[in-house]
Amino acid sequence: MTTIGSSDLDVFPLALGGNTFGWTSDVAESHAVLDGFVDGGGNFVDTADVYSAWVPGNSGGESETIIGGWLATRSRDSVLIGTKVSQHPEFSGLSAGNVLAAADASLARLDTDYIDVYFAHFDDGSSLEETAGAFDALVRAGKIRAVALSNYSGARIQEWFSIAQANGFALPVALQPHYNLVHRGDYEATIAPVVAQHDLAVLPYAGLASGFLTGKYRSTADLTGSPRAGGAEKFLTPDGLALLETLDTIARDHETAVASIALAWLASRAGVVAPIASARTVQQLPELLASAAITLTSEQVAELDRVSAPIS
Repeated sequence: MTTIGSSDLDVFPLALGGNTFGWTSDVAESHAVLDGFVDGGGNFVDTADVYSAWVPGNSGGESETIIGGWLATRSRDSVLIGTKVSQHPEFSGLSAGNVLAAADASLARLDTDYIDVYFAHFDDGSSLEETAGAFDALVRAGKIRAVALSNYSGARIQEWFSIAQANGFALPVALQPHYNLVHRGDYEATIAPVVAQHDLAVLPYAGLASGFLTGKYRSTADLTGSPRAGGAEKFLTPDGLALLETLDTIARDHETAVASIALAWLASRAGVVAPIASARTVQQLPELLASAAITLTSEQVAELDRVSAPIS
């Protein structure tokens, strides 16, 4: 277990993404995945109030509701729940009133008295003093245990800290950026230095790049029939396929799956405490959980750095 930043929250070195719940996983399968993840040692489940509003017939909050139903069968203090605010159709943006109302709605759907880690999902450009103040109010009310950010630039993270420190607000402890082997540049160039300065725990999302880094997409023919394949198609280039070949080689060396190596590379990066990965079915869990036990050699990390650099 690793501590999430300056908080007292200990996390298993892999987090489970809840974006499939209510989308590609129905209630029964979602609960089975959650059971399998926790039984495999995992303890952090990541979701958002907007999951999965994009599905026809959904209105947002479906993932939280499914997790809430499952959470009722578990000891609450044995699991960490992270959720996010700003994108739900009824609670759009990060005004103080919206943050407070959205948090209450999430608490009701999750059927819990508190959220362990509450993320500002997307920077909407609004007053950070107002938003940071609302998050601080939630901490003081005992509704959230820790403040966190997602999809914020390095400059805006720095600004949030300055405002919070000047006003005595609760400081962010974690960041959830888009970061993986094929999406490195933005994070490493401008965000990672701010992360190091403030000792933020990093929980990268899209760790497997819409499934591309599992190795299952090697040609356009492999994309047929997958609801998430569109995000992987752009990586079917000579550089992308060369990266998969390198992952294949390292996976054979460790006698494991390509996905496990891709997540192990993420876990090796400075500040990363738990990459986030989603599983549509229980059968997909073992190769995700296996990543937590893999230590790549410095040579393997360097080779993955080299072959992924032209893509990201």
